[in-house]
Amino acid sequence: MDILALFQCLRPHVTATTLRQCSRRALALLVMSGRITMLGLARWAGEGGSYRTVQRFFATVIPWAMLLWVFFRQHVYCPEDVYLLAGDEVVVTKAGKKTHGLDRFFASLYGKPVPGLAFFMLSLVSTQQRRSFPIRVEQVVRSEAEKAASQAKADAKKQRPSTAKHRPGRPKGSKNTPKADVTLTPE
Repeated sequence: MDILALFQCLRPHVTATTLRQCSRRALALLVMSGRITMLGLARWAGEGGSYRTVQRFFATVIPWAMLLWVFFRQHVYCPEDVYLLAGDEVVVTKAGKKTHGLDRFFASLYGKPVPGLAFFMLSLVSTQQRRSFPIRVEQVVRSEAEKAASQAKADAKKQRPSTAKHRPGRPKGSKNTPKADVTLTPE
């Protein structure tokens, strides 16, 4: 399928150069496996996809919210379907120290804070197709005040004296207490 044909609905909102570069990045993303890096995009993009061109593309200001909405309306929207607006935060693990927004975020898959990047996404969810279509994506970047408060909370937790270990189960000598009467509704 020609990706450039799908992107034609975006032509009034971005320049032809940006649209052409975007189609090359999209094609490279579809054929790549593993982590997506700028060097990987440059290698898989083929002609016109040098590393410097990839850098220029990511330095370009693009109205992503508008493009995602226009693309959804043109290629996905079905008037008979019901769509729900849903928001979710996604954490992507990342090593290193120089990436913008790199911090420790709670990842439910790991059950603990992990170093990485966090993104908040608003999506339209189709109730018939059971699919999500992103409309807005923003990177979560914590301020220095938030980082300091988080660090102070962690330090305070470490300094708390540990309580004595209790044996598991019900304490010896505890008595049964009657439960309060609950009035059930007719439903």
